[in-house]
Amino acid sequence: MTTLVTGVAGFIGYHVAAALLARGEQVLGVDSMNDYYDVRLKRARLQRLTGAAFTFVQSDVSDRNAMFALADGSITSVVHLAAQAGVRFSLIDPYAYVSANVMGQVVMLEFCRRLDRLAHFTYASSSSVYGLNRDLPFSEDARVDQPSSIYAATKRSGELVSHAYAHLYGIPQTGLRFFTVYGPWGRPDMAYYSFAQAIMAGRPIQLYDDGRLKRDFTYIDDIVAGVVGASDRPPAADQPRLFNIGNNRSETVHRLVELLERALQRKAVIEYVPKPAADLAETWASVDALAALCGYAPTTPLEVGIPRFARWFLAHDFT
Repeated sequence: MTTLVTGVAGFIGYHVAAALLARGEQVLGVDSMNDYYDVRLKRARLQRLTGAAFTFVQSDVSDRNAMFALADGSITSVVHLAAQAGVRFSLIDPYAYVSANVMGQVVMLEFCRRLDRLAHFTYASSSSVYGLNRDLPFSEDARVDQPSSIYAATKRSGELVSHAYAHLYGIPQTGLRFFTVYGPWGRPDMAYYSFAQAIMAGRPIQLYDDGRLKRDFTYIDDIVAGVVGASDRPPAADQPRLFNIGNNRSETVHRLVELLERALQRKAVIEYVPKPAADLAETWASVDALAALCGYAPTTPLEVGIPRFARWFLAHDFT
Protein backbone atom coordinates (compact mmCIF):
# COMPACT_ATOMS: atom_id res chain seq x y z
CA MET A 1 0.00 0.00 0.00
CA THR A 2 1.31 3.40 -1.02
CA THR A 3 0.30 6.97 -0.21
CA LEU A 4 0.76 9.51 -2.97
CA VAL A 5 1.70 12.94 -1.58
CA THR A 6 1.62 15.83 -4.03
CA GLY A 7 3.58 18.98 -3.25
CA VAL A 8 6.00 16.72 -1.41
CA ALA A 9 8.90 19.18 -1.64
CA GLY A 10 6.72 21.91 -0.16
CA PHE A 11 6.47 22.89 3.49
CA ILE A 12 3.45 20.85 4.57
CA GLY A 13 3.97 18.09 2.01
CA TYR A 14 7.49 17.42 3.23
CA HIS A 15 6.40 17.15 6.87
CA VAL A 16 3.41 14.94 6.06
CA ALA A 17 5.58 12.61 3.97
CA ALA A 18 8.15 12.42 6.77
CA ALA A 19 5.44 11.47 9.26
CA LEU A 20 4.07 8.74 6.98
CA LEU A 21 7.55 7.33 6.38
CA ALA A 22 8.27 7.38 10.11
CA ARG A 23 5.38 5.03 10.73
CA GLY A 24 6.51 2.60 8.04
CA GLU A 25 4.43 3.58 5.01
CA GLN A 26 5.46 3.63 1.36
CA VAL A 27 5.29 7.15 -0.05
CA LEU A 28 5.26 8.26 -3.67
CA GLY A 29 6.02 11.97 -3.75
CA VAL A 30 5.23 14.34 -6.61
CA ASP A 31 6.32 17.97 -6.98
CA SER A 32 6.82 20.33 -9.91
CA MET A 33 9.82 21.99 -8.18
CA ASN A 34 8.75 25.39 -9.53
CA ASP A 35 10.70 28.51 -8.61
CA TYR A 36 7.94 30.43 -6.81
CA TYR A 37 10.48 30.44 -3.97
CA ASP A 38 14.08 29.19 -3.65
CA VAL A 39 14.32 25.69 -5.11
CA ARG A 40 17.33 24.98 -2.88
CA LEU A 41 14.99 24.80 0.08
CA LYS A 42 12.75 22.34 -1.75
CA ARG A 43 15.74 20.18 -2.67
CA ALA A 44 16.96 20.22 0.93
CA ARG A 45 13.59 18.97 2.13
CA LEU A 46 13.64 16.17 -0.44
CA GLN A 47 17.11 15.08 0.60
CA ARG A 48 15.76 14.40 4.08
CA LEU A 49 13.11 12.05 2.66
CA THR A 50 15.44 9.70 0.81
CA GLY A 51 15.13 5.99 1.54
CA ALA A 52 13.81 2.72 0.17
CA ALA A 53 10.22 3.56 1.16
CA PHE A 54 10.23 6.91 -0.66
CA THR A 55 9.99 7.50 -4.41
CA PHE A 56 10.05 10.95 -5.95
CA VAL A 57 8.71 11.99 -9.35
CA GLN A 58 9.06 15.53 -10.64
CA SER A 59 5.75 16.38 -12.28
CA ASP A 60 3.13 19.12 -12.43
CA VAL A 61 -0.27 18.01 -11.11
CA SER A 62 -1.97 19.95 -13.89
CA ASP A 63 -0.22 17.73 -16.47
CA ARG A 64 -2.81 15.02 -16.92
CA ASN A 65 -0.71 12.65 -19.03
CA ALA A 66 2.22 12.75 -16.63
CA MET A 67 0.00 12.18 -13.61
CA PHE A 68 -2.12 9.44 -15.16
CA ALA A 69 1.09 7.54 -15.97
CA LEU A 70 1.67 7.21 -12.21
CA ALA A 71 -1.67 5.56 -11.47
CA ASP A 72 -1.29 1.94 -10.41
CA GLY A 73 -2.87 -0.56 -8.07
CA SER A 74 -0.47 0.03 -5.20
CA ILE A 75 -1.81 3.52 -4.38
CA THR A 76 -4.51 3.34 -1.73
CA SER A 77 -4.42 6.92 -0.42
CA VAL A 78 -3.79 10.33 -1.95
CA VAL A 79 -2.83 13.42 0.05
CA HIS A 80 -3.03 16.27 -2.44
CA LEU A 81 -1.12 19.28 -1.11
CA ALA A 82 0.33 20.70 -4.33
CA ALA A 83 -0.93 24.21 -5.09
CA GLN A 84 0.11 27.63 -6.21
CA ALA A 85 0.22 29.43 -2.88
CA GLY A 86 0.29 33.09 -1.90
CA VAL A 87 -2.52 35.63 -1.84
CA ARG A 88 -0.71 38.63 -3.30
CA PHE A 89 1.07 36.81 -6.11
CA SER A 90 -2.35 35.77 -7.41
CA LEU A 91 -2.87 39.42 -8.37
CA ILE A 92 0.28 39.23 -10.53
CA ASP A 93 -0.16 35.83 -12.20
CA PRO A 94 -3.74 34.58 -11.86
CA TYR A 95 -3.18 32.02 -14.61
CA ALA A 96 -0.74 30.07 -12.44
CA TYR A 97 -3.44 29.74 -9.77
CA VAL A 98 -6.13 28.53 -12.13
CA SER A 99 -3.72 26.00 -13.62
CA ALA A 100 -2.41 24.58 -10.33
CA ASN A 101 -5.43 24.96 -8.06
CA VAL A 102 -8.34 24.33 -10.41
CA MET A 103 -6.97 22.25 -13.27
CA GLY A 104 -4.67 20.50 -10.82
CA GLN A 105 -7.66 19.55 -8.67
CA VAL A 106 -9.55 18.18 -11.66
CA VAL A 107 -6.53 16.16 -12.82
CA MET A 108 -6.01 14.68 -9.36
CA LEU A 109 -9.67 13.69 -9.10
CA GLU A 110 -9.50 12.07 -12.53
CA PHE A 111 -6.31 10.37 -11.33
CA CYS A 112 -8.25 8.99 -8.36
CA ARG A 113 -10.86 7.56 -10.70
CA ARG A 114 -8.09 5.40 -12.16
CA LEU A 115 -7.17 3.86 -8.79
CA ASP A 116 -8.94 0.57 -8.15
CA ARG A 117 -7.99 0.43 -4.46
CA LEU A 118 -8.32 4.08 -3.45
CA ALA A 119 -9.58 4.45 0.12
CA HIS A 120 -9.35 8.23 0.54
CA PHE A 121 -8.50 11.47 -1.27
CA THR A 122 -7.42 14.17 1.20
CA TYR A 123 -6.72 17.60 -0.24
CA ALA A 124 -5.59 21.06 0.84
CA SER A 125 -7.94 24.00 0.83
CA SER A 126 -7.41 27.29 2.66
CA SER A 127 -8.85 29.59 5.29
CA SER A 128 -8.81 32.22 2.53
CA VAL A 129 -12.11 30.79 1.25
CA TYR A 130 -13.87 32.61 4.11
CA GLY A 131 -13.06 35.84 2.26
CA LEU A 132 -15.14 38.78 3.41
CA ASN A 133 -16.97 36.73 6.04
CA ARG A 134 -16.77 38.52 9.39
CA ASP A 135 -18.29 35.89 11.70
CA LEU A 136 -15.55 34.64 14.02
CA PRO A 137 -14.34 32.06 14.67
CA PHE A 138 -14.70 30.73 11.12
CA SER A 139 -16.77 27.56 11.11
CA GLU A 140 -17.24 25.11 8.26
CA ASP A 141 -20.90 26.09 7.79
CA ALA A 142 -20.10 29.79 7.32
CA ARG A 143 -20.55 31.60 4.01
CA VAL A 144 -17.73 31.10 1.52
CA ASP A 145 -19.17 32.87 -1.52
CA GLN A 146 -17.35 36.20 -1.10
CA PRO A 147 -13.65 35.59 -1.90
CA SER A 148 -11.31 38.54 -1.43
CA SER A 149 -8.50 37.23 -3.65
CA ILE A 150 -7.95 35.19 -6.81
CA TYR A 151 -6.16 32.61 -4.67
CA ALA A 152 -9.22 32.20 -2.46
CA ALA A 153 -11.50 31.88 -5.48
CA THR A 154 -9.38 29.07 -6.92
CA LYS A 155 -9.28 27.17 -3.61
CA ARG A 156 -13.06 27.43 -3.27
CA SER A 157 -13.37 26.25 -6.86
CA GLY A 158 -11.34 23.20 -5.91
CA GLU A 159 -13.75 22.44 -3.07
CA LEU A 160 -16.75 22.67 -5.40
CA VAL A 161 -15.14 20.45 -8.03
CA SER A 162 -14.40 17.88 -5.32
CA HIS A 163 -17.99 17.91 -4.14
CA ALA A 164 -19.18 17.23 -7.69
CA TYR A 165 -16.76 14.31 -8.09
CA ALA A 166 -17.90 12.78 -4.82
CA HIS A 167 -21.50 12.99 -5.99
CA LEU A 168 -20.84 11.74 -9.52
CA TYR A 169 -18.19 9.11 -8.94
CA GLY A 170 -18.25 8.23 -5.25
CA ILE A 171 -14.67 9.26 -4.45
CA PRO A 172 -14.22 9.31 -0.64
CA GLN A 173 -12.65 12.67 0.12
CA THR A 174 -11.81 15.22 2.76
CA GLY A 175 -10.79 18.84 2.25
CA LEU A 176 -8.74 20.66 4.89
CA ARG A 177 -8.90 24.43 5.18
CA PHE A 178 -5.43 25.34 6.40
CA PHE A 179 -4.95 28.40 8.52
CA THR A 180 -1.57 30.16 8.79
CA VAL A 181 0.99 27.35 9.09
CA TYR A 182 4.50 28.06 10.36
CA GLY A 183 7.57 26.27 11.64
CA PRO A 184 10.95 24.81 10.61
CA TRP A 185 11.45 24.17 6.87
CA GLY A 186 8.70 26.71 6.19
CA ARG A 187 7.97 28.87 3.16
CA PRO A 188 10.08 32.02 2.67
CA ASP A 189 7.12 33.91 1.23
CA MET A 190 5.22 33.63 4.53
CA ALA A 191 5.34 36.67 6.82
CA TYR A 192 7.10 35.03 9.78
CA TYR A 193 9.91 33.73 7.55
CA SER A 194 10.39 36.93 5.53
CA PHE A 195 10.27 38.95 8.77
CA ALA A 196 13.06 36.80 10.21
CA GLN A 197 15.17 37.33 7.10
CA ALA A 198 14.63 41.09 7.23
CA ILE A 199 15.32 41.34 10.96
CA MET A 200 18.63 39.50 10.62
CA ALA A 201 19.62 41.63 7.62
CA GLY A 202 18.59 44.91 9.27
CA ARG A 203 16.00 45.60 6.60
CA PRO A 204 12.62 47.20 7.41
CA ILE A 205 9.53 45.04 7.67
CA GLN A 206 6.07 46.30 6.77
CA LEU A 207 3.20 45.81 9.19
CA TYR A 208 -0.33 46.46 8.00
CA ASP A 209 -2.74 48.51 10.11
CA ASP A 210 -0.17 49.06 12.89
CA GLY A 211 0.37 45.31 13.24
CA ARG A 212 -3.22 44.75 14.36
CA LEU A 213 -4.02 42.12 11.75
CA LYS A 214 -4.66 38.80 13.48
CA ARG A 215 -3.92 35.29 12.29
CA ASP A 216 -4.60 31.80 13.55
CA PHE A 217 -0.92 30.77 13.55
CA THR A 218 -0.66 26.97 13.56
CA TYR A 219 2.56 25.06 14.20
CA ILE A 220 3.54 22.49 11.58
CA ASP A 221 3.58 19.48 13.96
CA ASP A 222 -0.03 20.18 14.93
CA ILE A 223 -0.98 20.49 11.26
CA VAL A 224 0.65 17.16 10.41
CA ALA A 225 -1.23 15.41 13.22
CA GLY A 226 -4.50 16.73 11.80
CA VAL A 227 -3.70 15.84 8.19
CA VAL A 228 -2.66 12.28 9.04
CA GLY A 229 -5.56 11.86 11.47
CA ALA A 230 -8.09 12.94 8.86
CA SER A 231 -6.47 10.87 6.12
CA ASP A 232 -6.66 7.77 8.30
CA ARG A 233 -10.45 8.14 8.63
CA PRO A 234 -12.12 8.18 5.21
CA PRO A 235 -15.79 9.17 4.93
CA ALA A 236 -18.50 7.34 3.04
CA ALA A 237 -18.00 7.67 -0.69
CA ASP A 238 -20.96 10.03 -1.17
CA GLN A 239 -20.30 12.21 1.89
CA PRO A 240 -17.38 14.58 1.12
CA ARG A 241 -16.11 16.52 4.12
CA LEU A 242 -14.52 19.91 4.77
CA PHE A 243 -12.66 20.71 7.98
CA ASN A 244 -10.84 23.70 9.36
CA ILE A 245 -7.34 22.86 10.51
CA GLY A 246 -5.85 25.61 12.66
CA ASN A 247 -4.82 26.52 16.18
CA ASN A 248 -8.22 27.82 17.37
CA ARG A 249 -6.44 30.94 18.60
CA SER A 250 -5.97 34.30 16.90
CA GLU A 251 -2.85 36.42 17.55
CA THR A 252 -1.75 39.81 16.26
CA VAL A 253 1.06 40.10 13.76
CA HIS A 254 2.65 42.58 16.16
CA ARG A 255 2.88 39.77 18.74
CA LEU A 256 4.53 37.58 16.12
CA VAL A 257 7.19 40.23 15.52
CA GLU A 258 7.84 40.61 19.25
CA LEU A 259 8.44 36.87 19.58
CA LEU A 260 10.75 36.87 16.55
CA GLU A 261 12.75 39.76 18.00
CA ARG A 262 13.16 37.88 21.26
CA ALA A 263 14.10 34.58 19.61
CA LEU A 264 16.52 36.15 17.12
CA GLN A 265 17.88 38.66 19.67
CA ARG A 266 17.54 41.50 17.19
CA LYS A 267 15.17 44.46 16.98
CA ALA A 268 12.99 44.85 13.94
CA VAL A 269 12.89 48.02 11.88
CA ILE A 270 9.15 48.50 11.37
CA GLU A 271 7.23 50.47 8.76
CA TYR A 272 3.46 50.73 9.21
CA VAL A 273 1.46 50.71 5.99
CA PRO A 274 -2.24 50.31 5.02
CA LYS A 275 -3.66 46.81 4.61
CA PRO A 276 -3.96 45.51 1.01
CA ALA A 277 -7.53 44.82 -0.06
CA ALA A 278 -6.80 41.11 -0.61
CA ASP A 279 -5.68 40.51 2.99
CA LEU A 280 -8.17 39.48 5.67
CA ALA A 281 -8.23 41.52 8.88
CA GLU A 282 -8.41 38.39 11.03
CA THR A 283 -8.50 34.62 10.74
CA TRP A 284 -9.57 32.30 13.54
CA ALA A 285 -10.46 28.64 13.15
CA SER A 286 -13.13 26.67 14.88
CA VAL A 287 -11.63 23.14 14.95
CA ASP A 288 -14.41 21.34 16.80
CA ALA A 289 -15.36 19.20 13.78
CA LEU A 290 -11.83 17.92 13.18
CA ALA A 291 -11.41 17.32 16.91
CA ALA A 292 -14.55 15.18 16.90
CA LEU A 293 -13.27 13.17 13.93
CA CYS A 294 -9.74 12.35 15.04
CA GLY A 295 -9.06 13.99 18.39
CA TYR A 296 -7.28 16.93 16.77
CA ALA A 297 -5.94 19.17 19.53
CA PRO A 298 -3.17 21.66 18.68
CA THR A 299 -0.69 21.92 21.54
CA THR A 300 1.92 24.42 20.33
CA PRO A 301 1.34 28.09 21.22
CA LEU A 302 3.10 30.83 19.29
CA GLU A 303 5.53 31.51 22.12
CA VAL A 304 6.79 27.92 21.82
CA GLY A 305 6.64 27.51 18.04
CA ILE A 306 8.43 30.73 17.08
CA PRO A 307 11.59 29.95 19.11
CA ARG A 308 11.66 26.50 17.48
CA PHE A 309 11.43 28.10 14.04
CA ALA A 310 14.11 30.66 14.96
CA ARG A 311 16.58 27.95 16.03
CA TRP A 312 16.06 26.18 12.71
CA PHE A 313 16.27 29.45 10.77
CA LEU A 314 19.58 30.46 12.34
CA ALA A 315 21.06 27.06 11.48
CA HIS A 316 19.93 27.00 7.83
CA ASP A 317 20.92 29.69 5.37
CA PHE A 318 18.92 29.74 2.15
CA THR A 319 19.49 33.44 1.43
